[in-house]
Amino acid sequence: MAQGFDCATPLTAATAAAFKRDGYAFVCRYLVPLTSWKALKKSEADLISAAGLQIVSVFETTANRALGGRNAGRADGQTAVQVAKQVGQPEGSTIYFAVDFDAQPSQMTTIIDYIRGANEATPAYDTGVYGSYAVVQAVRSAGACSKFWQTYAWSRGQVAIGIHLYQYDNGPSGQGMLINGIMVDLDESYGEEGWWNTLAYMIKPEDANEIIERFLAHEFDKASDADKIRRNQLANELRKASGQPEQIYNG
Repeated sequence: MAQGFDCATPLTAATAAAFKRDGYAFVCRYLVPLTSWKALKKSEADLISAAGLQIVSVFETTANRALGGRNAGRADGQTAVQVAKQVGQPEGSTIYFAVDFDAQPSQMTTIIDYIRGANEATPAYDTGVYGSYAVVQAVRSAGACSKFWQTYAWSRGQVAIGIHLYQYDNGPSGQGMLINGIMVDLDESYGEEGWWNTLAYMIKPEDANEIIERFLAHEFDKASDADKIRRNQLANELRKASGQPEQIYNG
């Protein structure tokens, strides 16, 4: 499990580095038209990546946009793909589409249609949904997308099985909390969430872990303290290059 956060405020090199020092592994940012104040831009994606953080893309223009149904989903998916290419998001990673309100049972068919439309318009990317427990369950049951980011808001204490991301804290007022000078919500990742960075090359996680197990972990207990520290540093470089959180060596 990796710790992360989501925010509307663009990160600077200083804030990205501060969150990295605090132990965060990823940030969720808005993949929306670049004219928006909250939009992720290529320069920000580069500095986030350079700081060692991964990026989770979420498309949201208005909270209830999903009530526009299939045509809205197709239009938003097309826009999301255009922006993804502009900011350097690699194909095969995930774009989440937000359902950012307390969706009711009578609205689920329209919401599912919206996600289906977004999925149809983003064939080179995995498609995900952000929303409440009820939204995640409905969209998953319909087979409308493959990635799921649940918020605890409107979920009434329920957590869906098999989610990839979980937003577990929006602050005492529900408007986020101030960390490193910006308002953020807190999230957890459980793997295969489809995050990304703009580094020129990313090794597959399974390949990185095999290298770690075959070579760096070989007879680890017999190594000197200095060698253990160095092996852990090298293992963390492989973890970062494969989009995985670093592990702390405590001796």
